[in-house]
Amino acid sequence: MEKYYYVYILASQRNGTLYIGITSDLIKRVWEHKNKFVDGFTKEYNVNKLIYYEQHNDPESAIKREKRLKKYNRKWKLNLIEGVNPDWKDLYEEITTGLPEQVGQ
Repeated sequence: MEKYYYVYILASQRNGTLYIGITSDLIKRVWEHKNKFVDGFTKEYNVNKLIYYEQHNDPESAIKREKRLKKYNRKWKLNLIEGVNPDWKDLYEEITTGLPEQVGQ
């Protein structure tokens, strides 16, 4: 089974606080954020709504993309999110039913 790496964006609400992260287990990591198992920024600011993610085949490309996304200004990030998820729908339910076509890919 091939291993994938994910770059993801969480939000507190529409146009709210954003968090960009990377993981090799998207379902588990988002569940941890939603259930406040991750101490720090996301727990403190209630950032737990999965609004964007990308799948990568190797950790190097995922890390590179995460770093690039973190450097972009907020307006660019909002345009990225709204380009693929204009309603800011929480995508967690979609990924728990078997990763559909990747949002953002």
